[in-house]
Amino acid sequence: MKKTLLAATCAILAAGLAVTGCNKDKKAAPEAKKMVLRYAENQAQDYPTTQAAYKFAEMVEQKTNGRIHIDVYHGGQLGDEKSVIEQLQFGAIDFTRVSISPLSEFEKSLNVLQLPYLYKDAAQMWRVLDGEIGENFLKSVSSANLVGLSWFDAGARNFYNSKKPVTKLEDLKGLKIRVQESQMMMGMVAALGASATPMAYGEVYSGLQTGVIDGAENNWPSYDSVSHYEVAKYYVLDEHTRVPEMQMVSKITWDKISPEDQAIIKECALESAKIERELWAAKEGASEAKVKEAGSVITELEPGEKEKFQAAMAPLYTQFGAGYEELISQIQSK
Repeated sequence: MKKTLLAATCAILAAGLAVTGCNKDKKAAPEAKKMVLRYAENQAQDYPTTQAAYKFAEMVEQKTNGRIHIDVYHGGQLGDEKSVIEQLQFGAIDFTRVSISPLSEFEKSLNVLQLPYLYKDAAQMWRVLDGEIGENFLKSVSSANLVGLSWFDAGARNFYNSKKPVTKLEDLKGLKIRVQESQMMMGMVAALGASATPMAYGEVYSGLQTGVIDGAENNWPSYDSVSHYEVAKYYVLDEHTRVPEMQMVSKITWDKISPEDQAIIKECALESAKIERELWAAKEGASEAKVKEAGSVITELEPGEKEKFQAAMAPLYTQFGAGYEELISQIQSK
């Protein structure tokens, strides 16, 4: 009996050792590796686009259960818009938000969306961008190894000057207007009868102050944030361009992400775009109130006058819209 019990005990111990040995040799399943990605933003931390970028990163991390973490680098820490686009092309940076102005150098069809007086108002622009046309433009950057995700608002650009209120087209005649170094923008100002003066953005304040230029053009927040209202108090709501901005991801990065997480990122991009538009509207309102209180003279064009500005753009549509006539017609009919 003792011998039988001893044998049984030894067998149990041996089996236990065998199981322990197997467990020891068996490797634990590796945990899913967390992706840490970089988002480049050239605006300040409190700017609407930057705040929307932070919200985008937060939503992506939450909805992927921490599988994807996005670090947002604001204030141009990773370079200016053009260099950031180039870095996205070879995967050195993963996400960004850029104006379509520099982006159009990589995808020429985007110039269509920058044509002066293309839209009647903001509502028309969003009908275009939130529809099939806008989605096709998001896809168009794939030729540059990029993936368009969503559209951000950047408001409407308007003229302002230090000389007089602009109430009609003829009032622009002879004014020296600062523009970006863009053939389209220079052509626009010339077609309106003013003198186009390319100048670095950082030199505009002193240029207005000293009379090297008479005016410039930009949106409400920019007119406010760089204090141009102090030296050019006449602001006319002509809304000559509405240049949207695109939130996008490197194609190299995109191809490393699972289809499930790609869908989450796209959803978060669209949601962050809604947030950015709300933040932008609030920023515009605050800037408008601030410059009015400071003494800026705001002029709205009389009915029918804006159409005269638009009619003057015919040569630009011929030059920069060549080959896109049908698309331009579709946009203007929305």
